[in-house]
Order: sequence, then structure tokens, then C-alpha cells
Amino acid sequence: MSTLVTESGTAEQHLAAADSIRNRLNAALKGKQDVVEMVLVCLLSRGHLLLEDKPGLGKTTLAKALASAIGGDFARAQCTPDLLPSDITGFNIFNQKTHEFEFRSGPVFADVLLADEINRATPRTQSALLEAMAERQVTVDTQRFDLSRQFFVIATQNPVDQHGTYPLPEAQLDRFAMKLSVGYPAPDDEIRMLQEAVGTIEDDTSRDSPALQEGQLQEMQEAVSRVSVAETVQDYLVRIATETRKHISINLGLSPRGLLTLQRAAQAQAFLGRREFVTPDDVLDVVFPVLSVRLGLEIEEANRVVQEVLDAVPVPDYSEKKK
Repeated sequence: MSTLVTESGTAEQHLAAADSIRNRLNAALKGKQDVVEMVLVCLLSRGHLLLEDKPGLGKTTLAKALASAIGGDFARAQCTPDLLPSDITGFNIFNQKTHEFEFRSGPVFADVLLADEINRATPRTQSALLEAMAERQVTVDTQRFDLSRQFFVIATQNPVDQHGTYPLPEAQLDRFAMKLSVGYPAPDDEIRMLQEAVGTIEDDTSRDSPALQEGQLQEMQEAVSRVSVAETVQDYLVRIATETRKHISINLGLSPRGLLTLQRAAQAQAFLGRREFVTPDDVLDVVFPVLSVRLGLEIEEANRVVQEVLDAVPVPDYSEKKK
């Protein structure tokens, strides 16, 4: 199998940086290597992440560790029914001394934003956040403000307590690249977590030095976009999308935007696998979290439906090396 071509060591430097981020996240979220890998894929494909799971499983810890690793600012928005769009984007306030309006930026101006329990915010506030996610900019009183180039949202939902929530509609779920479930750690990992907590007041990763140099994340994302995708694999992607549009359990099949997201995620998976081209295995590695966020189903039910879709689409023979 062909490996990733390097130019003056740049690709290897990016891969080493990705390894460093992976190690930092694995240290923060113990025993969840598969989740960490998909977080990396989502980040490198310039997507946003939806975590649907019970409270207390490390979602905030993961978000803080990621912000520290990429050298970015972290912000958290606790979504509640009384949260206003301006609480997310920011607002203008009149300065009595200067007699001018000054802009107070909201949490979307961070590099990594944790939108905790996003389904508790009203649809109006959800739309303000999702617009920022899609456009990486906000408009306040007709004035446009650009967000960070590495702006990354981790939104959470609690699947247990649905009282007083506003479920995200399918069109808005399509703004996320992936949906993941963290799950409980294994007993051995919990024991290790308890041992490491002895003598520690708090887990503060904000003081750790970044794993990336300034602007390196954008370079890595651009490198991911250049990973080659053969026509055979693209045909496989299209056949998967077509099958989702015919499946009886899926109200809205994979959109063209979702199809592009699936290809970008597969490119990121190939990049992390040190390959210069995407294989069908890369698609299969990322297809469950990419499709599940768009089906409007619980994760277990979504996984069953996605498996039925994949069973109906033959995997292409890709034994030959890319020329």
C-alpha cells in the first residue's frame, strides 16, 4: 500500500503533530481511542462534532484538552431556554464615556466552543450558533465579524432527559460532520483515572504547551483536502448516498453537503493512516458517525440503519494501488 508522500518533511511534521494531539486527548479521555480518532478526523476535515451521551463522561474535559492541544482559546456556552442569540454571537453596548457603541464578543469567538446541551436552547438561539458553524462568521447589527480560522464546535445532547428540550431538525443536524457517543470507560481505565486523581485538585490542561505551531492546523486541513479520491471510491460514496435516499427508515437521505462531508472525513482518515489516497476501508471507518448525525435517530438505531444501507451497497474491489 502506498504511503503518504512527504515534501521537505512537512507531511511527517503534520503527522507527528497529529500523533501528539492524539496522545493528549487519549490522556484526557482514557480508554476511548476510537472516539479520539474520530474527533481528530472531524477536526482535520473542518467539521463540527455532536456528542450525544449521558452527563459526566468527559465531554468537557475532551473539549478543553483539544483547545489546549491546538493552542486555541476554549469557551463554553451552557444552553438553556433563556439563552439569547446575542449570548452566543455577542452584542453592542453603549459606552457612556466615549459615546460610542462597543462590541462585546460572545463565546463563538473562541477556537473551540463547547455548546453544552444544545437541544435545551430555543430554535432561534440554535440557528444563531449553527449559522456561525456554517459560515464561520457572525453578523451583529449589520456588521460582519469573522471567526477564528480553526473554529471548532463540540455540541452535546443528553439522550436521557428530554423534558423541555428543542430537538435539532434534520436540516440543522446536517451542519455537524459527525455524531459520537463517548460511553462509560472500562473498569481498568476507571481505576487508572482514580489513581491519577489522588493528590490532584483539578485537571487543568490549559497550561500545557500547544502541540501545533501557529497556522499548522490550517496547513494540515489543506493537506487533507489534497488527499486523492479515485473515481471508484467516489462512485461508492454516491451509491451509499443513493441508498440512504431509498431506505424506508430514513426520512431525509444524505444530502450533497453530507456527501461532501463524508468524502472529507474519509480523506482525513486516509491522511491519519499515512496514505496519499482514500480506500473503501477509509469510507467504512467514518461512515457510521457521519451518517448517524443526519438520520435523526438514537445512535443504536442509527447504527442498525446504516449497517442495512452498507449491506445493500457492494464494496468495490480496490486491491490495486493508486497510480
